[in-house]
Amino acid sequence: MTKLEIQAGVAKIGKYATSESGDTVEMVERPHGGISLVVVDGQRSGHSAKIISNLVARKALSLLAEGVRDGAVARATHDYLRTHRGGKVSAELTIVSVDLATQTLVISRNSRCPILLRRGGQSEWLTETCEAVGIHPNTKPAITEVPLSEGLSVVVFTDGILSAGSRSGQKMDVEAVMRGAEERGAASAQALADAILETALGLDSGRAQDDCTVLVLMLVANDRGDDIRRLAVSFPI
Repeated sequence: MTKLEIQAGVAKIGKYATSESGDTVEMVERPHGGISLVVVDGQRSGHSAKIISNLVARKALSLLAEGVRDGAVARATHDYLRTHRGGKVSAELTIVSVDLATQTLVISRNSRCPILLRRGGQSEWLTETCEAVGIHPNTKPAITEVPLSEGLSVVVFTDGILSAGSRSGQKMDVEAVMRGAEERGAASAQALADAILETALGLDSGRAQDDCTVLVLMLVANDRGDDIRRLAVSFPI
C-alpha cells in the first residue's frame, strides 16, 4: 500500500482598503488521528467580521480537539453563535478533515460557496444548498465523506474568490485554474492555492472586492518515506 502524505496550502487576503480580513483559517490535530482545517467567513468584512470568524473558529477547534464528530461540531457552533449574538450575526463555516480513524476525508459545509472535490482525475462540485451558521434555528451542515486515496484533493474558498471579476462582467473559474496550474507542474497544495488567489486578484485588477481565502488540501504519495511532520507559515506584517 502506498504511503500517503497530507498537503495543505492556504492563500488569503483581506478586502481592498480594509484593516484586516474577516476570514479565519485554523488547523487542529484530531485526537484519534488526522487533522481538521476550519475556514470561517464572518458576516461583512473588516474588524467586526474578524471578531465573528475568530469566535466561530475557536469554538469549532475546541470541539474538534475534544473528539466531537464534524457534523455535531458544525451544529454546536451554530447554536453557540446564535445564542451568543441573538441570531443577528452569521458566519460561513467549512470544516475539512482527514480522519485517520475512519480513513475518510470529511467535508462539513455551511456556506453558499461550492467546494471542488477531485478524485481519480475527475472533478465534482459540492453544491448542496445549506445555510450559514448563526441565524436560523435547526441549521445543519451539508456533509460529504469519501475514502482516502492518492490524488484526492479538495478546494475550499470564500465569496471573495467566488465573486472575483463580477464588477467587470468576468467570471472566476476555479477548476480551470487548477487544471492549468497542474499542467504547468505547479502540483503542490500551496502552489495551487496561490494560483487561484492570484487569478482572482487579477480579475479584480489587484483590488479584492471582498475578503478572499483559498484552502487546497491534497493526498499525495509520500516519496520521502519518512514520518516527519512539517508546517510552514508565511504571514506578512
